[in-house]
Amino acid sequence: MRCPTAKDAPRRAFIGMSGGVDSSVSALLLKKAGYDVTGVFIKTWSPEWLAQLRRGSAGQACNWREERRDAIRVAAHIGIPLITLDLEKEYKREVADYMIAEYRVGRTPNPDVMCNKKVKFGAFYDWAIKTGADIVATGHYAQIQEAKLPLGSLASKLLMGKDLNKDQSYFLWTIKQEQLAHILFPIGHLKKDEVREIARENNLPVAEKKDSQGVCFLGVVDMKEFLKHYIKTEPGNVLNESGQTIGTHDGAVLYTLGERHGFTILARSLPAVVPPLGGGTAKERLFVISKDIRQNTITVSKHRPVEVFAKKEFELKDVNWLAGEYPNPAKSYLARVRYRQDLQKIKLISLDDRTAKLEFEHAQAVDAGQSVVIYDGKVCLGGGVVK
Repeated sequence: MRCPTAKDAPRRAFIGMSGGVDSSVSALLLKKAGYDVTGVFIKTWSPEWLAQLRRGSAGQACNWREERRDAIRVAAHIGIPLITLDLEKEYKREVADYMIAEYRVGRTPNPDVMCNKKVKFGAFYDWAIKTGADIVATGHYAQIQEAKLPLGSLASKLLMGKDLNKDQSYFLWTIKQEQLAHILFPIGHLKKDEVREIARENNLPVAEKKDSQGVCFLGVVDMKEFLKHYIKTEPGNVLNESGQTIGTHDGAVLYTLGERHGFTILARSLPAVVPPLGGGTAKERLFVISKDIRQNTITVSKHRPVEVFAKKEFELKDVNWLAGEYPNPAKSYLARVRYRQDLQKIKLISLDDRTAKLEFEHAQAVDAGQSVVIYDGKVCLGGGVVK
């Protein structure tokens, strides 16, 4: 699937440019295809305390001024204008505050999904269309294809990116069907090494720039350190499966089911007081299998999460079906519960506009708040959030 030419599609394209190689090559391909391209650097939110920390650190990842400088250099090299769109308030309210609120009640949110829903294909998309854009583009690894529905009407469908190792359709399930006709992913038909090669061949200033990792505004700080600035936490007890105290942690709200880092198990020299889990040693690899926010405790096990709290049936809320039609409950589909997970066989038990109930062929270890995304082959049908 290739990036369509401006002869086949509307001419004016606004593309989100982050200063990275993917969005830079996307802008270049749009320009080469004949579009009237405008680059847009989206200024997101970053707390002042984190900015101060970065100034005293060697890590400069996701410093927005540095990222914008790279976007400006690329835009100048390509020969397109660049606009800075300040969505700091929207990002703080819709992504950061949402994430903090979810962790506070013991859920595990996906900020990347919310960023796409509320910022890139929310505030940015709405602003671009209102400003006169025919097409809104980003550097995501995904594809859009026009297809006929059973009754003969046309709909746009979201497909996985060609590079299955980089495919980002998992994070895009909240896009609305009516938006797809106005969205392009210019590098979705390419593999990452091909994108790099295009950047090198065209002497883009960011051709060798490393990919960003994790939630961008966190930069050099991990999630627990970030959350401690916004959620009051107190040390609590780590319990084994028998309810015995075997260690300590920094605050139950900071942990995700399946996590195996960030808590302390008491030393082996204290077996008479707190027997190590399962008769093992304090050096065993232990996984968080449950958490009690009220009692501020987490329970750990030497067994893998899928062996302890996994289940087959899940109820989803905030469902979005973006393929233009409901899935057929009589048909088998595929789904994943986390980015890059191998697709799993499922069947839909029930569904409507906002909710769904589904059953996996094999039990899955999933925390409340995570996204489950449903596929028909390589077509992303939509998804929802685990209740």
